[in-house]
Amino acid sequence: MAIRELNIIGYRSIAKMQLSLNRVNIITGQNGCGKSNLYKAVHLIAQAAKGQLAQSFADEGGFPSALWAGARTKHTRTEPTRLILSVHTDDFNYEFQCGLPIPSSSAFNLDPEIKEEYVWHGNQRRPGTTLLERKVGSTWVVNQDGVRVSYPTRLSQTESVLAQLQEPHLYPELSSLTLEMKQWRFYHHFRTDALSPIRKPQVGVRTPILSNHGHDLAAALQTIREIGDRDLLDQVIDRAFPGAILIIQYDDKLRFETLLKMPDLYRPLEANELSDGTLRYLCLVAALLSPRPPKLLALNEPETSLHPDLIAPLAELITQASRHSQLWVTTHSIRLAELISEFSGESLIQLSMGKNGTIVVS
Repeated sequence: MAIRELNIIGYRSIAKMQLSLNRVNIITGQNGCGKSNLYKAVHLIAQAAKGQLAQSFADEGGFPSALWAGARTKHTRTEPTRLILSVHTDDFNYEFQCGLPIPSSSAFNLDPEIKEEYVWHGNQRRPGTTLLERKVGSTWVVNQDGVRVSYPTRLSQTESVLAQLQEPHLYPELSSLTLEMKQWRFYHHFRTDALSPIRKPQVGVRTPILSNHGHDLAAALQTIREIGDRDLLDQVIDRAFPGAILIIQYDDKLRFETLLKMPDLYRPLEANELSDGTLRYLCLVAALLSPRPPKLLALNEPETSLHPDLIAPLAELITQASRHSQLWVTTHSIRLAELISEFSGESLIQLSMGKNGTIVVS
């Protein structure tokens, strides 16, 4: 279920944007042009399906700080302030509209409220193609018999209906959409400081999906070896670090650790001896070679701390992963962007900051 179109209205530096997406999407532009805001917008949609929308806004500094940061026009000053996000996929279309609650004495009177929410088939939303419609005071859904019914459960105003569905067997199409969106993956930071869990042995279990922060790196790499593409893993490591051998060490208490045997050294280097860039690259390898590839995999500035020699191998790795997943890559590196474009055949999505906020220039 690839995303074919992303629509954003009233989010941070984005007043209004309609963006068509490809199999590989390479987002570039100068600092401050809004690249990360596009990435965060897609992440918010996934968080809505997980029931973590309100907390995600809180993590961004609160809902008011997520609203359009520019001036409102004379045509919009009298309209309610809304943040609208929607995606058009191969199978479904999904949209939610957030606003502020009615003023009250509550300490939480700046929490976001979902004012409207829709799921529908096809290009145009019509009564006959709509599977879910939520407005203030009413919500109806289409059940397993294709019948439109009022949703009987009292809903939290701060979270998506999709996250609150209790009977997947009664609403199979909506449940299918929710499951797909929950499986989208986002990687935007791998902590590699001296105290990072990635640098320390960790008790591991079979890990087909690397965690967002990469603390289970060693277990994830070992899982690729056992149930994934072991040969490709070895090739990728050798392409990035010629002659190096990846070693996953574990003891009788199942504490896993990542080591790298370099060709000119007598002993392998432990994780706490590896550079930040090397560790981050190994995390990207584990994410992109997952034995359970997601429908959408998003990377925000994956080039951070990488040596220039690792840019070409990373571009190849991202292109390889696009055989199984739709890729979203936000990057400051012109070389990485151009190489991914060359290898994948997809054009760059160049952003700029205009008078009315973030715009697409190519």
